[in-house]
Amino acid sequence: MTSIPEATNVPAARRMSRDAVVTAATGGRFRRWLRHLGWRHVVAWLALVFALFPVIWVISASLNPLQTLTSQRLFPDTISFENYTELLTGNVPYVNWYVNTILIAGGASMVMTFFSALAAYAFSRMRFTGRRLGLLSVLLIQMFPQVLAFVALFLIMTQVKDVFPSVGLGTRSGLTLVYLGGALGVNTWLMKGFFDTIPRELDESAMVDGASHHQTFFRIVLPLVAPILAVVFLLSFILLINEFVLADAVLGQGSPDNYTLSIGLFRYLSDEFNQRWGTFAAGALMAGIPVVILFLFLQKYIVSGLTQGAVKG
Repeated sequence: MTSIPEATNVPAARRMSRDAVVTAATGGRFRRWLRHLGWRHVVAWLALVFALFPVIWVISASLNPLQTLTSQRLFPDTISFENYTELLTGNVPYVNWYVNTILIAGGASMVMTFFSALAAYAFSRMRFTGRRLGLLSVLLIQMFPQVLAFVALFLIMTQVKDVFPSVGLGTRSGLTLVYLGGALGVNTWLMKGFFDTIPRELDESAMVDGASHHQTFFRIVLPLVAPILAVVFLLSFILLINEFVLADAVLGQGSPDNYTLSIGLFRYLSDEFNQRWGTFAAGALMAGIPVVILFLFLQKYIVSGLTQGAVKG
């Protein structure tokens, strides 16, 4: 009598054992996936949230008509474009600041990239006395930032204004000249590594055909190093469009119409920062548009420009 219930419980016991095996196998697969691949997804999502949160917060602040930090929320109750209208159509010379920033940062970056390419070509292709010492000197000088020369630059620009008013203190051309010497060393080293990956046989074949160094550089070598030119220009532009200390020292004593975005927004909002937070966020958000456009336009050059130069030094 007691053996019949025991026999009928065998299939149920087998089903329970199979379920346990399936559950254990599923848990094991999940643990293996989490150990080998899943943690990467977790890190990627955390990094994405960490990177996007400030952007979303600035966008939210720019659309918030309440000009205070205490009322700021991630998702504002009321959405308005008053902050953008105030900057673009109000009494603030924001458009002038925007144009000044593009002209100064863009012009200085282009000239800086060209000079760095000339220096990198000379160090990569030519052999002359003091070549190694020159490379080390350029690298050593770049270890000291321009901020250390803040007082000296201010005094120099003050004296230059007495002789050449167009490039002295308070002028956009003067700030451009100060920027030109800021990153030549780092850019020269970065470009030299890329120039070294270009076969010298191309130069030699051009020389055999009667080309000069000038023609070889502009017609053969320069088109081949377009990726590193794009990368150097982009990095220089980002650096200069966000620069504040030197710009404030050179342009801070001049007309407000000559200010860059960093100086103009700071001086316009510094006295009433708590009341102008939305306007500041709108101006900062529009200031990032050129950088985003450059990234989208030059993205195909960025990876090859940053990695190919590391093959050969």
